[in-house]
Amino acid sequence: MNSAIDHFLADGPAQLLPARELMAFTLGSHILLVPFGVALPAITLLMHYRGLRKGDAVALLLARRWSAVMAVQFAIGIVTGTVLSFELGLLWPGMMGRWGDVFGLGFGVEAWAFFLEAILIAIYLYGWRRLKPWTHFWLGLPLPLAALMGAFGIVAANSWMNTPRGFTLDGSGNPVDVDVRRAIFTPMFGPEYWHFVVGVVLTAGYVVAGVYAVGWLRGRRDRYHRLGFTVPFSVAAILTPVQFMLGDSIARSVFHKQPVKFAATEIVWKTDTHVPEYMFGRLHPDGTISGGIKIPQLDSILAGFSPDTKVTGLSSVPAGDRPTATQATIAHWAFDIMVTIGSLLLLLALWYGWCWLRRRDLPRSPWFFRCAALAGGACLLTVECGWITTEVGRQPWIVYQNMRVAEAVTDTRASTLWTMLGLVVVLYVLVFGSFLTVLLKMSRRWRLADEGAVTAAATGDVEGDTPYGPRPLSTTGGRDGGGA
Repeated sequence: MNSAIDHFLADGPAQLLPARELMAFTLGSHILLVPFGVALPAITLLMHYRGLRKGDAVALLLARRWSAVMAVQFAIGIVTGTVLSFELGLLWPGMMGRWGDVFGLGFGVEAWAFFLEAILIAIYLYGWRRLKPWTHFWLGLPLPLAALMGAFGIVAANSWMNTPRGFTLDGSGNPVDVDVRRAIFTPMFGPEYWHFVVGVVLTAGYVVAGVYAVGWLRGRRDRYHRLGFTVPFSVAAILTPVQFMLGDSIARSVFHKQPVKFAATEIVWKTDTHVPEYMFGRLHPDGTISGGIKIPQLDSILAGFSPDTKVTGLSSVPAGDRPTATQATIAHWAFDIMVTIGSLLLLLALWYGWCWLRRRDLPRSPWFFRCAALAGGACLLTVECGWITTEVGRQPWIVYQNMRVAEAVTDTRASTLWTMLGLVVVLYVLVFGSFLTVLLKMSRRWRLADEGAVTAAATGDVEGDTPYGPRPLSTTGGRDGGGA
């Protein structure tokens, strides 16, 4: 354990490790909310459009309930996002002080998008039962665009940290002659942005569908659960092969633009051709690899479509300019977990597509729904793994080849940072616990409301608390005792 910590410290100051741990915990927690903040508005509006287009009250009911979840998630995101914004300045003043003028515009765009999204969510929630149906829908349509603009800002900042551009250095090493356009649209921006956007949309789709897959397995096989599963799962299934190709593309971009980072994620020690691919395995400081599954020549083939492709190894640069063996192993495992889960999701999507094309119906096997119920959690794990691959694989640089993490860290005492980490952990446990409690109470209330609607309809007392007025039982596809 001490050896692993020593590898992480890499002769850095004492406060480096707690600063890293604090940032990793808060960012790793916040990133779990990002797929819903970015993609849930689009999925909700898709269901909303279906409801209006087909006069489908069940679809409208689902859209209204998803919008309530969207609002609660956004409120939680305010807390975690605010903590992150403070930490950037408090924990990494060296980076923000020197480089903020170069790449800070991305954070500014994200802040504007955040406030715009808050306003649009408020309008959208207010519009249920108060605005004309199509007017309400069109007012909500900018919501996904605002979410994508926020993603644009964050990915622009991160891609700049991976491939910094848009400046020159003066004699003191400070950036001058800043070109904002080049600083935003760096070589890694396009691959990162589209990989990120498609990834969060399919993650949100699988998570939402997973809720209704659980209900399906529990015997709730009404139209409410069928529609709640089919729409988000179809979106995710369509995007899964797209994401697989985008993932392959971004890996190749890393190979060309950040060869040492690529070497870390693939645990390549010596620069060579005919380089084998290791599935998992552990890299040791002397360059040897233990464990894992070795596939001859595959790494060179994946990198350049030929076994003769030369792959840069970690040993090609000094030890102080590359990830340690421990960091490379962590990035490698994160990458392999992400690829493995992506491959399994592709098989699940093909299973779904095959059944739909053959019978225009859902797969009948309970194993399909068991897998679908797990897919959302698996996607959240890939989101975490993608972040780990990006950040750990870049070590020891916070700004690639321009500033090391140790140079950017705060002067605050290590003991103070460890205390801050403990307080943040307690805060986040309370915040996420409250979030789950609210979601469970909402689910229970909705289930009781649906059960009450069936009883009321049987006695002639039709429920009035619906998106756009009374909801006759006949338009709900039967007894849609829904719930979540």
